[in-house]
Amino acid sequence: MELFLHYLTMQYLLDGILMSIQVTCLGLLGGFLLGAILASMLISRNVWISGFARTYAVIFRGTPLILQMVFFYDALPHIGLKFTAMTAAGLALAANEAPFIAEILRSGILGVDRGQTVAGQALGMTPWVLMRRIIAPQAIRTMIPAFGNETVSALKNSSLASFVSVQELTLRSTQLASSTFDFFSIFCASGLLYLLLTSGVSIIQLITEYLLDLDKKTARQKQLKSLLNVVLGRKEVGINVHLTAPVPFSSDFVSVPKVSQKTQALNNSNESELVVHVEKLVKQYGDTIVLNELDLKVNKSEVVVLLGPSGSGKSTLLRCINLLDQSDAGSVHIAGQWMGLQHDGRHMNPSEIALQRSRVGVGMVFQQFNLFAHLTVLENVAGPLRWVYGMEKKQSYARAMELLQRVDLADKADALPRHLSGGQQQRVAIARALAPSPSLLLLDEPTSALDPELVHEVLSVIRKLSIDDKLTMIISTHQLKFAREIADRVIFLSGGKIIESGPAEEILTTPKHPLTQRFLNIMTAD
Repeated sequence: MELFLHYLTMQYLLDGILMSIQVTCLGLLGGFLLGAILASMLISRNVWISGFARTYAVIFRGTPLILQMVFFYDALPHIGLKFTAMTAAGLALAANEAPFIAEILRSGILGVDRGQTVAGQALGMTPWVLMRRIIAPQAIRTMIPAFGNETVSALKNSSLASFVSVQELTLRSTQLASSTFDFFSIFCASGLLYLLLTSGVSIIQLITEYLLDLDKKTARQKQLKSLLNVVLGRKEVGINVHLTAPVPFSSDFVSVPKVSQKTQALNNSNESELVVHVEKLVKQYGDTIVLNELDLKVNKSEVVVLLGPSGSGKSTLLRCINLLDQSDAGSVHIAGQWMGLQHDGRHMNPSEIALQRSRVGVGMVFQQFNLFAHLTVLENVAGPLRWVYGMEKKQSYARAMELLQRVDLADKADALPRHLSGGQQQRVAIARALAPSPSLLLLDEPTSALDPELVHEVLSVIRKLSIDDKLTMIISTHQLKFAREIADRVIFLSGGKIIESGPAEEILTTPKHPLTQRFLNIMTAD
């Protein structure tokens, strides 16, 4: 035992541990940088780029790390690339770790709900803002355990650097055992040193997971707030913004002046001003034509309800209007702007499309709510105001609280979306869409994912918007009674075409087309 403790504290072996840590750090740092590049290549739609990345992954995952280290240390000097033993080992470990880290990054990014990405796009977020604010924060939380495992694996694999004469712990243990013949004590001490290192990595991983746990984070914030209230002798209150008077959305808050100017112009115009003009719109998936040269005009303050069987093109039409889906032909104009095209006829890139969405003022509410799962209710509404429109934090919170009060959810401001009912989540989604005061609101089956008892609370909010705000809306729904109450015009779609269009009462009571009549008969029978 005494000899074991002697080896455990021997400076010769401790110096070997430092060499092992250096090799591991070189491998992980280089592997992360190269892995990030590989991950972006793997998710690329270009088959040549993704194919190259997959070929690299197959080669470096399928060959032994020892062979790769020997290649970097002994083979590359033959073509003029000579590295020290430490550098060669670090590069080989980085090249080996890169495909594993790339898969961790790729799976983390793709694991974020696609609906949240689409919601961010609809709110006017650029790809960079989406990655920074929505995708990365959620992906990182899921990747921490995998990164912890990969770090432990890299630390153990660093022992293979001994094959290229790096004086790391394993090589020094072997040399010491060869001179003393005390193999058992020396390698037990070496193994314990490795165990201490890997245990440290595991502890860091657990602490990181704890700090990033959203539920625990919310609980810690509440405990800290309660403690501060006790220390300061204050009564228990909600977050400070709850006590702030609501502040209406103003152009002074917006870093893109054209947004408020366009919205104000629409609000000051006469009732017959054209807000949406869709012309000869075509969209198909493979051989299936979803929209077939569809024409649509929607005036200011008009509420248009889209009816039709599943697959008739209702949702696709809404997504094409907001450029979430690219049409194959035709044009979409909102507030006089040709969506997706520059003045010179050039197609916009994703960042330019995001800016155009925010400028023309289009809000959208989805079937599945698509709230940002890692953000509280308050941040779901306030966050996009800061990230897209440049509003200050205090003002964005005040605007968010004003809207949450309107949808009767001010008391849920600190809650995470998963702690809300479906109806509450959809009301938050409506508040989020209304936050930048859009000129047009698109609602895609806003009640289809709700239990019957929760439908009324969402429909009542939409009904108030049409009456109190006179907001221009296009709504896809199967709620016939609701359509009769709220719609200025009902449009029946089938096969990607408008079969019948007219005043709500006329279409819903005395339809002229047999397809419309058949659909209404089926819906009323249900």
